[in-house]
Amino acid sequence: MVDQPSAADAVRGRAPSVTTSPPRGMNRGLTLLFAVAAGAAVGNLYWAQPLLDTIGRSLHISPGAAGLLVTLTQIGYALGAFLVVPLGDRLDRRRLIPAVMLASAVALAACAAAPGFGVLLVALALVGLTTVAGQLLVPLAGDLADDDQRGRVVGTVVSGILSGILVSRTISGMVADAFGWRAVYGVAAVLTVVLAAVLARVLPTVPSKAPVGYAALLKSVLTTVGRHRTVQITLALGALCMMVFTMFWTSLTFLLSSAPFDYSVTRIGLVGLVGLAGALAAQRAGRLHDRGWSVGGTGAALLLALASVALAGFGGRSIVVVLIAVLLLDVGVQGCNVLGQTRLMSVEPQSRSRLNTAFVTGNFLGGTIGSALASVLWQSGGWGGVMGGAGFLLALALTVWAAARRTLSAV
Repeated sequence: MVDQPSAADAVRGRAPSVTTSPPRGMNRGLTLLFAVAAGAAVGNLYWAQPLLDTIGRSLHISPGAAGLLVTLTQIGYALGAFLVVPLGDRLDRRRLIPAVMLASAVALAACAAAPGFGVLLVALALVGLTTVAGQLLVPLAGDLADDDQRGRVVGTVVSGILSGILVSRTISGMVADAFGWRAVYGVAAVLTVVLAAVLARVLPTVPSKAPVGYAALLKSVLTTVGRHRTVQITLALGALCMMVFTMFWTSLTFLLSSAPFDYSVTRIGLVGLVGLAGALAAQRAGRLHDRGWSVGGTGAALLLALASVALAGFGGRSIVVVLIAVLLLDVGVQGCNVLGQTRLMSVEPQSRSRLNTAFVTGNFLGGTIGSALASVLWQSGGWGGVMGGAGFLLALALTVWAAARRTLSAV
């Protein structure tokens, strides 16, 4: 039975609510599966990053042209987040998520078999467009979780995404060294098919919401953000944190590849495993939301991130200090993002996929700006200049957080 749409629903372009509730609760096994599947999906975006030189030599293209592979993948992902993820508020995700993953597997297989640069470029753009299953699983986890477990569950799934990003870069280099870069995409395609089949069997049937036009659905992403001051603040904090995150990691590559470190690409990739420990630690931040400490936890996470960039700025010639800073920064930034994403899941339950679209898009834009700033600040001020810029952005985020504490506490 479907309720009659209210006047407010009609004006806002929302689908009428459904009285039948989806299955409630997320056990540990299902939560772990969501985390693994989400991490594997998002990890598909990052296979190419450590392989650009290898791919370039294999296909006889310049380093500059090889860099387009990453750029097109990221652009495809941004489009997928905006065009596909909102469908989670309209369609049955038991069918949507496996279908999206199978499409991604086809694109990955095309990468493995690409005869030339042009085909590979198109295939990677399609990988970006279709590898959004992780961002469909996050709001589904929020829907299925009980109110008192939502923070823990969403935090675990988001931690899986972060772990996938970090681990994929390390695994990519190892597999490519042993079997060639095409094997990386072949293995990824097979893994994606397996996970799609498992999810098709175990995902509960979630009642479909009443249909709304696709154009209205996309438009409602913006109107939903515009309705909630809490959402706007959370998106701003997430974007600022992602700027800092990409600034740090982009410039860290410059730092470790130059004197006094002179690290190889493989050794730089292994440094990313320290960030994995930080991502796993940040997973527990979701529990703070369940206990009503989301706002205070966000402030503490921002302070920890600020302390980490200060430590890195002053100790940039010591690998031990840098590694400690990497760990602390990942705990702080990812803790802030976990709490922010969980908070969004509580604002407007019927719009969780659209709110997640806004969050992912905002973070993507923030990350893009952060990468550009890292290059500019490195050229003008080196490592210290980048850390100074990161510190300024975190101080700005803390100012926004302090001014908006009462608004954020209303959720």
